[in-house]
Amino acid sequence: MNRATRVPLVCLALLGATSAGCSSKDETKFEPKTPTVKATRNAQGAIDDRTLCDWKNKPDREASETAGPGSITPNVRRVYQVIGTGEDRHKVLICREIDTNFDGVKDVVRKYNDKGESISEEADSNYDGKIDTWITFVKGRLAEVKLDTNYDGNVDEWKYYSGGKLSRITRDTNRDSKPDVWEIYRDGKLERMGVDVDGDEHVDRWDHDNELRRRFEDAERKKEEEEAAAAAKKAAAEKDAADKANDAVDDGSSDASATPKSPPKTPKKKK
Repeated sequence: MNRATRVPLVCLALLGATSAGCSSKDETKFEPKTPTVKATRNAQGAIDDRTLCDWKNKPDREASETAGPGSITPNVRRVYQVIGTGEDRHKVLICREIDTNFDGVKDVVRKYNDKGESISEEADSNYDGKIDTWITFVKGRLAEVKLDTNYDGNVDEWKYYSGGKLSRITRDTNRDSKPDVWEIYRDGKLERMGVDVDGDEHVDRWDHDNELRRRFEDAERKKEEEEAAAAAKKAAAEKDAADKANDAVDDGSSDASATPKSPPKTPKKKK
């Protein structure tokens, strides 16, 4: 009962390295698309790449640019913040942005805290100049992804993650800005899907993956049986130990009663 979903521009290898909280399987080889928004030049003649990082005119921030895979001109910008004074003065990466389709306009940005952990990411996945993907990280791990799948400016899909694994998806399929489909995942696999038929934002029907549900119930039943067997084995061992202890006490009493008494002493005769 797997349902195809759009993969957001999260964890792109083009950002220079595997991002925290993302696995290598999320990395994809980038193929440039025909640009739908064009870069413009500012009054000074420099190209306005519509930077997504906040660094200009800030004395405590520095920016560096590099060319990523497949690009002949710099398309990756890293922004560092200078913190501390004296010997403690150092730079920390706080923002990284990239032009993934080489049209001169930045379309993916990721922000970090002073520990180097990812905080958030935004992306323009269809290159129309508008952000349509919003990603949130908690302690550097993927926590939530919000998507505008039809590019109308409104979020219509919400993905939630637990421990880095997909746990739940909420969808607005009729474009009324209200969720009407709920998908529940277990170990990253779709377990059941709820549908709101009458538009009251409550599930009217749950569709289950019966095979996955059967395997889960079998696993739970096996776990219960193993726990019951372990408890019975422990109880039997404790009873056996108690019986042996009682036998040892009984054997000690019998030995004591069987021990012959010393013969009475004969009184000495008086001379």
